[in-house]
Amino acid sequence: MSTEPRVTLYSRPGCHLCDAAREVVARVCDDLGETWVEVDIESDGDLQDRFGEEIPVTFVDGRQHDFWRVDEARLRAALA
Repeated sequence: MSTEPRVTLYSRPGCHLCDAAREVVARVCDDLGETWVEVDIESDGDLQDRFGEEIPVTFVDGRQHDFWRVDEARLRAALA
């Protein structure tokens, strides 16, 4: 069993879309017993270059899943 979080949320402070995405990710992961982590892209120049204005970006199992908005049903399906 992996100890790595299955979901990664890339965000930045003061981002209202990030706040909404965080709520969805937290709710879904709590419901399903999955782990997740949030990464502030402003802490890493490479992440800022990579994601720029597409935040929030969610990854599931290391692959990009969504950006800008997190679809709750789609995230649940990806984690099923």
